[in-house]
Amino acid sequence: MASAITGLQTLSQILASGIVITSFSLLLYALTFNLRERVARAFAVLTALVTAVYFCDVMVGTLGDAEAVLLWLRLQWIGIAFVPAAFLHFSDAVLASTGRPSRGRRRLAIRVLYGAALVFWLLVMFTDTVVGAAEDLPVPHLTAQAGFWAFLGQGALAIGWAAWNFWRAHGRAQTATTRRRMRYLIAAAAAPLVGTFPFILVVGQEATLHALTFWVLVIISNLVVSALLLAMAYTVAYYGVTLPDRVVKGRFFQWFLRGPVVASSVLAVYVVVNRFGPGLPFYDQRVLPFLLIGSLLLLQFFITLVRLPIERRFFYGAGRDELRRLVTLEDRLLTTQDLRQFFESVLANLSDSLGVPGAFLIAYDESGRVAYEVVVGALRPETTLPPLEQLRAVPLTVRGALAERGAPAGEAGDAADRLVFVWGASWLVPLHGSDTNARPLGLLGVATVNEPADAIALSVEERDNLQRLVSRAATALEDRRLQQEVFEALDRLLPEMETVQRMRASAYADTRNLEPAPFDGGQDLPQLVRDALRDYAIGPRLTQSPLVRLRVVEQAMVDHEGNATQALRSVLREAIERIRPEGQRKTTGEWLLYNILEMKFLQGQKVRDVALRLAVSEADFYRKQRLALEEAAGAIAQMEREARAELSASVERGQGEPPEGRLV
Repeated sequence: MASAITGLQTLSQILASGIVITSFSLLLYALTFNLRERVARAFAVLTALVTAVYFCDVMVGTLGDAEAVLLWLRLQWIGIAFVPAAFLHFSDAVLASTGRPSRGRRRLAIRVLYGAALVFWLLVMFTDTVVGAAEDLPVPHLTAQAGFWAFLGQGALAIGWAAWNFWRAHGRAQTATTRRRMRYLIAAAAAPLVGTFPFILVVGQEATLHALTFWVLVIISNLVVSALLLAMAYTVAYYGVTLPDRVVKGRFFQWFLRGPVVASSVLAVYVVVNRFGPGLPFYDQRVLPFLLIGSLLLLQFFITLVRLPIERRFFYGAGRDELRRLVTLEDRLLTTQDLRQFFESVLANLSDSLGVPGAFLIAYDESGRVAYEVVVGALRPETTLPPLEQLRAVPLTVRGALAERGAPAGEAGDAADRLVFVWGASWLVPLHGSDTNARPLGLLGVATVNEPADAIALSVEERDNLQRLVSRAATALEDRRLQQEVFEALDRLLPEMETVQRMRASAYADTRNLEPAPFDGGQDLPQLVRDALRDYAIGPRLTQSPLVRLRVVEQAMVDHEGNATQALRSVLREAIERIRPEGQRKTTGEWLLYNILEMKFLQGQKVRDVALRLAVSEADFYRKQRLALEEAAGAIAQMEREARAELSASVERGQGEPPEGRLV
């Protein structure tokens, strides 16, 4: 019997420690992902109180000093005393999320109960009015005094009112999904009450007479509290979140595995080894750290193996094939930085194989403008590249082993000549995609010491390596172009997808919070305009700009088939055109601000080139640029006022419906 009770005590201690870890992890989860939602904030308060109660319980179980035990037992009441008020607070937040906002009586009751909880806790800490001296059996606990029954009375009132709030919230749920989740939430909400109520003060010494039954009930209650806390946190995770259900499930599942499961398992190893290890003949305390580290690494390894298959099987449903394609796209996506690194390796290989001082690559966007440049080794001439038609074309021929056997230059077997273009001391190879008749995707340049003659001769090995590198670079540019088309499609979809997700979230959150307040940029508008112009040629970044929320941009989306990127670009272009002076264009005077914006941001020229052309120093250029951005921001602000005035006028005329094809 004694050994069985000892084993149950050990298991109870492990479970109590696991609840501390679980509740603290869930507290961090609520604080991390949806803290803006009132239900999540109220849940965070509850989990913090549960964490405090169980942490003090674990500390009491490890202490031997009577005064320290008494102090921790009194500190434990910081959780016990505040749970009824926090429980009512949580139920009020759930009811408010269904469209019944908290008013007068409910707010006042919550504040009064929080005040009463503070009073009860202070009485516990400094008097014996609520609880008295500590007793040791069956576990260390305080004894109930007259004030304890007053605490029970106010707790029963708070719990009864909270139950009524939950019932009303369930009655206001309109769909089968929300009603089901509301039932889960109501059932799981019992966890804080079961886990923090001091049953031992009511049972008292009766538990000593039935020690085995007592510890079995304690273990069962700890298991129930752990399960209910997880169910409660899982349900709360949907409140105020606009993400799909599968994302919420996957995120919660991963948090649960890498947080409570790993930490509780490692702690269980520590407790078991400390409790039973000294009785083994081969036990050595120095092994304990290695056991803990080993169990931690093994658990992380196991989670890495099983997490994704479990998520794909149970969370993705019929859409797992679509999501697998998206994951593959993410893994194989070529970002601009990835391309630069790839091209740097290509250019370095080309420079080494040809024995030239440097090489460079110029990539074009769809409009034919330079998107970016990559340079390795010696720099190309600091002049603007003219059209290829204006450059001298020379043949690329083969020399070496084939030529020595009598094959004329340029007729070495299947090595067909290809034309390259001479640009100063460099020669250029156009990079074509699968459509060789289309405009080149870019240019691959080789920097030499002297200007090439009438023909450029390479060895067979050099020729083959050049062809291989040119093919790789062209393929990478074409793939990147195709990815840009995917991004453009996503740009058109993202605003509508966000709207749909916000509509979906209205089932779990206060609908008053779904529509954001009208956005006008405020004092940050010049900086927002600068950031948007900086990303003018980069579609995916433009969709992240807060400027897409402007009414004038929403109107422009109608003319651009819902493409937020193109709409924002058109608004930026119009704003710059509004500050364009009248008359013939000049490079000085009143044209300076317009020229800076148009040349640097719309044309994509370098600061040094623009400053040189406008005959200003770079320091003066940045000062003028700041003024130009303020002018552009003022133009956008004026356009926004005009757009809102137009909307107000259309509403007054009864024509305020949303644009055709748009979701609201």
